[in-house]
Amino acid sequence: MKSNFSLQYPSLLITDDDVDFRQTLKEAMESRGFRTLLAGDGEEALAVVRRETVHVALMDMHMPRLSGLETIRRVRELHARLPCILISAAMDQALAAKARQAQAHAVLPKPVRFADLNSAIRDALRTTYARQDLPFDEIYRSGSINS
Repeated sequence: MKSNFSLQYPSLLITDDDVDFRQTLKEAMESRGFRTLLAGDGEEALAVVRRETVHVALMDMHMPRLSGLETIRRVRELHARLPCILISAAMDQALAAKARQAQAHAVLPKPVRFADLNSAIRDALRTTYARQDLPFDEIYRSGSINS
């Protein structure tokens, strides 16, 4: 992850093997002021994290090559503070517990409500980067990131 943290337009890594889902989220989040990065599986996500500044990572659980959970574990080895949100159509208590052990910032069931996802992303930004004296509430109010 590069060291330039421009949180006026935070970057969101969207990792899902469903192209339509990725594109829908890309459009929705870019309209809210995010810079989006896309990956079709966990290996692609790790490559993005290695070369780009990523402020929040969104991972689908079931993908080819690496699961979302395994990708989160590997992301943690590269960048311990990067908040990761796991989403899954097969969410249960066991998976939620494994996600917490892997230090996922949030775990959301699919189909995911956009309001829940937006809230989880905003919370991840606020709790992870607030100690750097970044004015998140001001950024949201100014319209750089719309809720």
